[in-house]
Amino acid sequence: MTDKSTQTNHGNLDAGGSKKHIKAGEAIMVQGERGDSAYIIESGKVEITLQAPDNTEKIVGTRGPGAMIGEMAIIDNAPRTATVRALEDCILLEITADDFSNRLDHSDPILKMTIQVILTRYRDTLIRANIAGENRNRPPPEVAELTHAKHSNAVESVKISNEFKAALDNGEVSLHYQPIVNLKTGEISGFESLMRWEHPERGFISPSIFIPIAEESGAILKASQWALKESCAALQRLEQRTGYNSDLFMSVNFTSRDFAAEGFVDSVYETLSRSDVKPSQLHIEITERMLIDQPESARDTLQMCRKAGIDISIDDFGTGYSSLSYLQYFPISTLKIDRSFIKDMHENEGSMALVKSIIALGKNMNMKIIAEGVEKLEEAQILRDLDCDMAQGYYFAKPMSEIQITGFIKDTSKIEF
Repeated sequence: MTDKSTQTNHGNLDAGGSKKHIKAGEAIMVQGERGDSAYIIESGKVEITLQAPDNTEKIVGTRGPGAMIGEMAIIDNAPRTATVRALEDCILLEITADDFSNRLDHSDPILKMTIQVILTRYRDTLIRANIAGENRNRPPPEVAELTHAKHSNAVESVKISNEFKAALDNGEVSLHYQPIVNLKTGEISGFESLMRWEHPERGFISPSIFIPIAEESGAILKASQWALKESCAALQRLEQRTGYNSDLFMSVNFTSRDFAAEGFVDSVYETLSRSDVKPSQLHIEITERMLIDQPESARDTLQMCRKAGIDISIDDFGTGYSSLSYLQYFPISTLKIDRSFIKDMHENEGSMALVKSIIALGKNMNMKIIAEGVEKLEEAQILRDLDCDMAQGYYFAKPMSEIQITGFIKDTSKIEF
């Protein structure tokens, strides 16, 4: 959502709505107007003025790079309290009301209430103090704001969030696929689809950076829906090109935001119904933390998926809560052993004991076991001897594009180890 009060009258938005270019002398926002966006000043300088009840205009101050403007209107859904004009040509990073509400809705409820109360009081006291001239002996507000900005990654987070949304539309985000190998036969059983973002200016951006930011902003919902559709379509193409007949599966990662979204299960059902992929060929991959954060809703959602025949995998098993109770509570079908235990299990007795325990636990509960991060022949051999079902990692193959993985399957009917 863009700021309708300023979109047509004040400045021009870049493609994707992530940045706003304002020329010197132009108004960014006007007191009394409705506002749907706040902005972080990336470059340039602005002047803030207030109109008093007697219609006189008072200059409140100026703001420069790193400062935020217009934040109160997106918090309390009230008119702008001041007019902001550009003193110099400015570039502004947009924070929409939807972006903000997504983040606030998923924050701690006490933090959420505190922020809203503080800013409501701030709005009232700021207007009274500036009109009455009561703050002439206080330090300029911009000093405190820039101090916070220097010790925060908020600006970079907003940039990445906005750019990621545009990247989805511009085709900069793609999927790579990592083979998952049957340790008994050496044959490829399936794949894990992984998002990759090649930024036109920054280059490769790690998923460990953009996925959490996309989750916080809510952009992950669109990304996950796209990834599911593309993964199913890619699986169909791979089977057609390589001669596999519905024998492969595709594991797709989802976050707590995806599960909390209304209509998540319906969306998954619809995607499967529009493809020739069978429900058993889809593995929904989630983390332990997600189950603990929202146990009731997660259980209901997972049960509906399992009833449809969809596999449920727990990623990075062993690094989180690892409670036996939730393995019984949730309809989990696959455990994925975290790579941190795999990489040193042949040297660390504790890691070896944990790997053995997870495999035994899974077998006793009729679950499949996948080991992640296998990088050495010795690791693959140990896991095979421990009766682990499947594994993935650089020893077998790195994540590859669809074209690369097609060639890999054609050239590799079986991996010997």
